[in-house]
Amino acid sequence: MPERPYTLLSCGMSIDGYLDTATDERLVLSNDADLDRVDAVRADSDAILVGAATLRNDNPRLLVRAASRRAERIARGLPPTPIKVTVTSRAELDPCAAFFVTGDTEKLVYCPTDAVAEARCRLGAVATVVDGGRPVEMCRISEDLCARGVGRLMIEGGGKILTQFLTAGLADELHLVVAPFYVGDSGRSGSSATEASRGTQTAVRSWRRCAASATSYSCATRSRTVSTGTEGEHEAPARGEYPYPGHAPAAVR
Repeated sequence: MPERPYTLLSCGMSIDGYLDTATDERLVLSNDADLDRVDAVRADSDAILVGAATLRNDNPRLLVRAASRRAERIARGLPPTPIKVTVTSRAELDPCAAFFVTGDTEKLVYCPTDAVAEARCRLGAVATVVDGGRPVEMCRISEDLCARGVGRLMIEGGGKILTQFLTAGLADELHLVVAPFYVGDSGRSGSSATEASRGTQTAVRSWRRCAASATSYSCATRSRTVSTGTEGEHEAPARGEYPYPGHAPAAVR
């Protein structure tokens, strides 16, 4: 079996299972405690991956925010922030996006074979463009990242990317945070949708004052030694083992 990184998926959703709404306004599904959990997971990863839609819609920086965690990575001989990775089918990404212009770390863009030339013309000055196949295959991306020394990969979204890694059998661990509010029927139109959106945002403001409800699921029985990009190796978490004691979930299944 080809080598690949230990892969952790981080996902937040509403009680009724929505990752986002149909409006242009971003749905905030994390409170301060969960954002700190995400930062801890980022700091322990060798690479962070998000889809192109997430880059366009949210313009994330994907940086390790806590100075102490950045300092710890530097002391281990690592860059302050893990490698940043995105996957695109059309290469229609802004080279001035925060993903590309922030963070002293390598940026990788995987795209279909037919789009490589265009992607390198548009993004070659700010990232390394990699042929992901025709069409892009998550297995190929995973194997290529492993060959680049990535031993632990964090997937932060969006929904399509998370689904592709799960259905391809590439996920080892899933961190699922459930925000205590309902989005409702996000496809509704007219005043009802406006009222629903207002209600959601009110719930979000209340949620940000609540304690996080997180669950860690082991997606595979695989437990193997993986490279961390430093001298030596560490054991990937075994089934049911939660590697972030400062951010213990409500339940581990």
